[in-house]
Amino acid sequence: MKKFFPIIAVTALLLTSCANEFNQVYRTTDYAYKYEYAKECFAKGRYTRANTLLQDLVTLQKGTDNAQESLYMLAMSEYCNKDYEGSAATFKKYYSSYPKGVYAEMAKFYVGQSLYMSTPEPRLDQSQTVAAISAFQEYLDIFPDAAHKEVAQKKLFELQDKLVLKELYSAQLYYDLGQYFGNCTSGGNNYEACIITAQNALKDYPYTSMREKFALLVMKSKYELAQQSVEEKKLERYQDAEDECYGFINEYPDSKDKATAEKYITKCKQVTKD
Repeated sequence: MKKFFPIIAVTALLLTSCANEFNQVYRTTDYAYKYEYAKECFAKGRYTRANTLLQDLVTLQKGTDNAQESLYMLAMSEYCNKDYEGSAATFKKYYSSYPKGVYAEMAKFYVGQSLYMSTPEPRLDQSQTVAAISAFQEYLDIFPDAAHKEVAQKKLFELQDKLVLKELYSAQLYYDLGQYFGNCTSGGNNYEACIITAQNALKDYPYTSMREKFALLVMKSKYELAQQSVEEKKLERYQDAEDECYGFINEYPDSKDKATAEKYITKCKQVTKD
């Protein structure tokens, strides 16, 4: 066990030495040396140290030849440290300061990428997702032949799918709540809310791969709505549900839910033919 003590002692000495060296660089007024040290830290992946030094240097380097690089490295060090909110803001600052700068295209891309990395799972608020979509779209509009064009387009589709999934979860939740009226504080009911949510999603995202799932929820909700209707609305709603079932079968003839649609049609006819 004793043979490990020298190794531990040497390691501790090296760590102390490195910490002392960094503190000396941090306090120095030799800004050229401080800048080169920050670049070295960044190149070696010591992003926290680079970030600490660059926070001061971006102000000190204003008006110099190193100003652009300092700000861009600060943004990248924040991104690599997974401070995506901070990096998005700093990349935006770079682009607004240097729209024709050396790193302008990359900064614009990383605004979207930073926002993309901070988007939540689909059940949560998607305002960050909307912001990321906007950022990537701006990147593609400004740089139509961009180096990361394909990546940005792929991320756009992923983000749009997340918004669609958010709407699908919302529609499904309304359907699952069914006849529960505790959340219907302004009138209406959950089946109507499911239909509206699903139909709006189909209009907003006509090419989504989830079309069938939305259509199924509309069909099932219309049938359930007809079942619980008051007498004066029952016939009209069963006719609407029946039409929806035929429309579903026509659009998705090979659907695994075709039998459900056919069952609903039979039940609807029992009412509409009487």
